[in-house]
Amino acid sequence: MKLTLSADLVNLDRIINLDPVAITFFIGYMAMFASAVFFFVERGSVDGKWKMSLLVSGLITGIAAVHYYYMRDFYLMTGQSPTAFRYVDWTLTVPLMCVEFYLLTKPFGAKGSTLTKLIIASLVMLVTGYIGETSGIDNNIMWGIISTLGYLYIVYEVFAGDVAKLAKESNSEALSKAMFLLKIFITLGWSIYPIGYMVLPGNLLSGVFEVSSIDLFYNLADAINKIGFGLVIYSVAIAETAKMRKATA
Repeated sequence: MKLTLSADLVNLDRIINLDPVAITFFIGYMAMFASAVFFFVERGSVDGKWKMSLLVSGLITGIAAVHYYYMRDFYLMTGQSPTAFRYVDWTLTVPLMCVEFYLLTKPFGAKGSTLTKLIIASLVMLVTGYIGETSGIDNNIMWGIISTLGYLYIVYEVFAGDVAKLAKESNSEALSKAMFLLKIFITLGWSIYPIGYMVLPGNLLSGVFEVSSIDLFYNLADAINKIGFGLVIYSVAIAETAKMRKATA
């Protein structure tokens, strides 16, 4: 008990004394957890065809909250980046974010093949990124290029592929606004991940800034992207539900 209490006090002291990475792990955990509760509760306020979208939003932030709880403890105990935990989290949550694109456009005609392509692209991006990050300096660039190709395919789908075409043909103002915001998340919000990867030793941006600060950027980007994604989906679900209820009133 004394050892456990001592470790807890040391961890708390690190947070109180403004370790920025530790603080963002803590904030990320709490923000993701609160968001998951919000999305699960709000499922009851939207039309049935949008409930699955909010369920997935709740799962994304809920899964992330659990991983951030363990990543925070790992970082506090070791002072090292929880790379394995982070990639496990991304491998679960990023494909679910791709599912959100499908669910968002499903009421307007999205097909299962679109979902399959998005999930495959996300897994290619993540699996090759993990291999590149853990297999040594000599392989960083090669695996990074393959990973980036997976990311660029997702960008293509959102800007010019099936997802973009369905959004344009939907004649839904709410969906158009949502797609505009999601494009920003995909291009600006998600760009922090390949940039962080390229800062690793031996990679294209090696030495641009401290590798130890990558977790700080990743934590902030995760919270903004995952919670922001869910809030965009929620805004569409609420708007489309209100439109439907008004039409049937």
